[in-house]
Amino acid sequence: MISQTFTVINPTGFHVRPSKEFVQTASAFPCKINVINKDKKANGKSSISMLTLGIAAGDQVVLEIDGEQEAEAMEKLGALLVKIYE
Repeated sequence: MISQTFTVINPTGFHVRPSKEFVQTASAFPCKINVINKDKKANGKSSISMLTLGIAAGDQVVLEIDGEQEAEAMEKLGALLVKIYE
C-alpha cells in the first residue's frame, strides 16, 4: 500500500465535476483506492462517497492505494486532486 497527501487548489473545491472525473479514472484501476479528508474516509471509486468528503480549496487530502498498478494510479489520481477546474 502507498499513500500520499495532496493539497486541493481548485478554488471551488472538489465538487461534482472533479469528483466524477476522479471516480471514472479510479475505476479504470484494479487496485483499492481510498480518499481521506479530515476525519472522513471514502471509496475513491464511488461518486457518492467522494462527495460526502466535502473537500474544499486548501484541504489536505490523503490518497491511499493498495494493489496492482498502485504507482500509476497514484500519479494519475494525485494529478486530479491538484488540478484547477474551470
